[in-house]
Amino acid sequence: MIQFLMKGLLRDRSRSLIPLVTVAVGVFLTVVLFSFLNGILDTMVHDTAVFSCGHVKIMTRAYYKEAAQMPNDLALTGMSALLRNVRQEFPGMVWTPRIRFGGLLDVPDAAGETKAQGPVAGMGVDLFSPASPEPRILRLAKAVIRGRLPSKPGEMLVSDDFAVHLGLQPGDTATLIGSTMNGSMATANFVVAGTVRFGIAALDHGAMIADLEDVRRALDMDDAAGEVLGFSADLIYRRQAAEEIAARYNAVHAKADDKFSPEMVEFRESSGLASYLDMAEYFSTILVIIFVTAMSIVLWNAGLMGSMRRYGEVGVRLAIGEAKGHVYRSMIAESIMIGIAGSMIGTALGLALSYELQAHGLNIGFLTGNASILIEESLRARVTSTSYYLGFLPGLCATFLGTSISGIGIYKRQTSQLAKEMES
Repeated sequence: MIQFLMKGLLRDRSRSLIPLVTVAVGVFLTVVLFSFLNGILDTMVHDTAVFSCGHVKIMTRAYYKEAAQMPNDLALTGMSALLRNVRQEFPGMVWTPRIRFGGLLDVPDAAGETKAQGPVAGMGVDLFSPASPEPRILRLAKAVIRGRLPSKPGEMLVSDDFAVHLGLQPGDTATLIGSTMNGSMATANFVVAGTVRFGIAALDHGAMIADLEDVRRALDMDDAAGEVLGFSADLIYRRQAAEEIAARYNAVHAKADDKFSPEMVEFRESSGLASYLDMAEYFSTILVIIFVTAMSIVLWNAGLMGSMRRYGEVGVRLAIGEAKGHVYRSMIAESIMIGIAGSMIGTALGLALSYELQAHGLNIGFLTGNASILIEESLRARVTSTSYYLGFLPGLCATFLGTSISGIGIYKRQTSQLAKEMES
C-alpha cells in the first residue's frame, strides 16, 4: 500500500510537488532561524568571555569578592605551579593568566615634563609566548587601528580614542603610574606599538594592553596574576561542562577557611549576567515557538487546501466503491510521507546554511565600526542537536493535522450525491 501511494505521489506532481516545496521551505526557515538565534546568544557570551570572564575563571576567594576593584594585593601567587596543575587536570581546556590594573598614563613632552595625563584601565596578557592563545582569543591583529602589535618587551597597545586624546602616536613613550602588589607606588615606561579599538566607549576612552611579564615587573607581581581564565578548545561556552569543571576543581582546591585559596567560578557567576542570559534564552525560546507556530499554521493551511483540491478525486474513489475509512487513511499516509520528505529536505538545506553561517558568519563590520576586540565582526549561527529535529515539528505534525481535519469531510460525503457531482 505504501509503495502504491509513493508511486502515485511521484507520478502526480499536483499532489506532491507544491506541498513538498511548502513543507521544505517552512522547515528550512525554522532550522536557520533557530540556529541563528543560538549563534547571536553565543556571540554575546563569547565577547564577554574572551575579554573578562573566560568560560571559567580562577581567583583567590578574597579577590573574587572584590574583583570589580582589581585588588592585586589579593592576587594568585605560585602561578607556574598552578598553571601546570590545572592544565594536567583539565587538558581539554585552554588556560591563560591575566593581570588587571588601574593607574595614570603620563605622556611627557620633549623636556620630560608632563604634556598630557589620563586615567587608564590596563590588562596584562601573555603576548609573546609561542603557545599563548591570547592574540587569537582577543583578535588583536584585527583590532589594530594604527601601528602594529607589540613585538618585544616594553611595548603596549592603547585604545585609539585615548591615544588621540593624549596626543600619542605609535613609537611614542608613556609612563604608567600605579601601585604594586604590595601597595607601594609603581612607575614603568612603555612604548606605544599601536592603537586598537575595543568597541565599548568606556574602554576606548582609556585602556591599554601590555605583555604579562612587563606588567609583573611594573607591579612587583613576580610569578603572580590576578586571575586565570579557562576556555574550551573551540571557544564555545557550554554551561553544564563549565559548571562540572568548576565543581571538580573547587572540591579539591578551594578552602573555606583560607581567603587566599584558589576558587574557580564559571561564566555566569563571574560575569554577573546570569539573569540576562536566562532572559535572553527565554525570549529566544518564545521567538522560536512563535515562528514554529506560524509555520505550522501555514503548512496546516497548505494541507487543508491540498485536500480541498482533491474533492473530486475523493468523490470518484468513493463512487467506484472504495471505503471512506480507506480513503481517509490513505490521504493521511500521503501527508505523512510528504511531511517526512519535506522535513528531511528542509532540515538538510537548513543545516547546510547554518553550518556555513557557523563557520564563516555574516559580516556586519560596516555596522559596528569594523574591527574591534569586544564586538565580533560577523554574526554566526550555532548548530545544536535540537536543530536536527526542530523542523519536523511544523513539517510533519502540521501537514498531518491539516489533512486529518480536512479529511473528516470524506465521512460527510453522501454516495447518493456522487452521480450528480459526476454529471456536473
